[in-house]
Amino acid sequence: MDSQKYKLPHWNLSNVYPGLDSDEFGQAIKEVKVLNEELERFLELHNISRSNTLSKDADFTELAATVSELINRINELYRLVNTLLNYTASFTKTDSYNTEAMQLMSKIQQQIVVAERTHMRVKGWLGTLKDILPQVIRNDQTNQEHAFYLQESVDQSRFMMSDGEESLAGELSLSGMRAWEKLQGTITSQLKVELEIDGIIEIHPLPTLQNIRRYNPDESLRRRAFEAEILALESVREPLAACMNGVKGAANTLNFRRGRTDALHPSLDQARIDRDTLNAMMGAIEVFLPIFRQYLSTKAERLGKDVLAWWDLFAPVGQNDRTFSWEDAKEFIVTCFGSFSRELGMFARLAFDNHWIDAEPRDGKRGGAFCMRIPSVEESRILVNFDGSFDQVSTIAHELGHAYHIECQRGKTYLQYLTPMTLAETASIFCESIIIDASLELATSTNEELSILETALIGDTQVIVDIFSRFLFETQVFKHREESDLSADQLCELITNAQKATYGEGLNPDHLHPYMWAWKPHYYRSDISFYNYPYAFGLLFSTGLFAIYQKRGDGFVPDFIDLLRNTGMDSAVDLASRFEIDIRSPEFWISSLKVINKRIERYIAL
Repeated sequence: MDSQKYKLPHWNLSNVYPGLDSDEFGQAIKEVKVLNEELERFLELHNISRSNTLSKDADFTELAATVSELINRINELYRLVNTLLNYTASFTKTDSYNTEAMQLMSKIQQQIVVAERTHMRVKGWLGTLKDILPQVIRNDQTNQEHAFYLQESVDQSRFMMSDGEESLAGELSLSGMRAWEKLQGTITSQLKVELEIDGIIEIHPLPTLQNIRRYNPDESLRRRAFEAEILALESVREPLAACMNGVKGAANTLNFRRGRTDALHPSLDQARIDRDTLNAMMGAIEVFLPIFRQYLSTKAERLGKDVLAWWDLFAPVGQNDRTFSWEDAKEFIVTCFGSFSRELGMFARLAFDNHWIDAEPRDGKRGGAFCMRIPSVEESRILVNFDGSFDQVSTIAHELGHAYHIECQRGKTYLQYLTPMTLAETASIFCESIIIDASLELATSTNEELSILETALIGDTQVIVDIFSRFLFETQVFKHREESDLSADQLCELITNAQKATYGEGLNPDHLHPYMWAWKPHYYRSDISFYNYPYAFGLLFSTGLFAIYQKRGDGFVPDFIDLLRNTGMDSAVDLASRFEIDIRSPEFWISSLKVINKRIERYIAL
């Protein structure tokens, strides 16, 4: 793609710090260290430890004031350290060759480890206040405003090692789990692949090659891109298998030491859902898998094939001749968002006009897309790899949804806005739905409608079918890792078995993707496992909310904004109940899947 033609922007963070070498940035790093040291001294001064047994004559007013001060200090510390982290990430995520940024990131991560170690100690101490927590909350305004955080901390304190063990685990994470995570990111972001196009051999970074494999209308080129991708990942499979074993092995050890039931247990608590909710959702998905296979079989027919290969999953179907320039994408999104609410449209324009989005694919830039919060300025920054396709327009809308979610939480503290992944996808997928719905209404031909439905169903299939396969895969990885390291061959076998179980007859079993485990960064996260099913939750929860919006109209908007504002201050069950949704019931998930089923039926009928 000609980046000059599209004038693709790079993001601008000059209002955060002038640069990595600026006095302001350097001073902020020093300040984080001071805040960490002051917080540790405060803990020592007030004897904040799980081993500290409260006196029967404890002064509730004084105790409440201590808790309140802790909350204020933690909020201030994380506001600054997360600003530094994401500001530095704006360099490392777009240029993995930037050694200065990498070194600074390491320095910041060391301070994060200190902060997390201290925070774990605070949470452990809060657990000792279980019986008197209501009085502690009632005696202070700040505590009342952070009641959900305090109660959750007390509940989760049951799954903690001793203060010393938690401290050691935090310190070792830099040379352990986070090191493996960093290595996987570095290897895959710097992987370059040769591919012959029109008689010319070109060298592509992995994300660019994957875009060709997914979206190019020429099947021969898609297949060759896929085969080149497989060969490239095969060349680095051993170090990536080592990364996987390192991350999952450490997670298993920590889960056991913390008294967790299994590897899924902490993920459910982080997601703020229970097993009944997950089982209800997964059970409903499993019932609907044959429907998705019907879509895949119909797509194969439209492509003139008996069955799809992996390189056909994203292949364009139908004819949508529209290619978006950057300005086209901007105006289309702003207009569509404005149809939902004037505020959402204005917010999208603000993000575009102020260069919050980094859009140009380039060597050293990570693939995919994400949105990150910049706490100090209460703004977001978005990374995408724009290629002019409708799919990328939809991706931009998705990430702007995350940014709008952050905007709705303006004024909230760090401990108030922490949102589980299950709810973090609510606004993003909702905004995608706005784009899809508007595009279908504007379609002027059957071919254009078919193309738009294809884009929507590609996304739905990825989030439902492929996510299910990833969940099955990760479950098996944790299970096998309890006994020994997994070889690259074993990882390939587990991922293809999972793909067969979910895609079924919808995909050619001889042409699956044996290295999906190698390049997906989610499997290597040091801070969370099972970074998969929350996406399915987000899609189906948002689909259900969008159906409610279509019935209620403008009256839905204030309630939706209120939901987004409070996703860090309640459980998923309680937030859903505001819309009379019971997420523990299979009926809700089935109703959302039926909405997608209608799209599939329309796709088949066209």
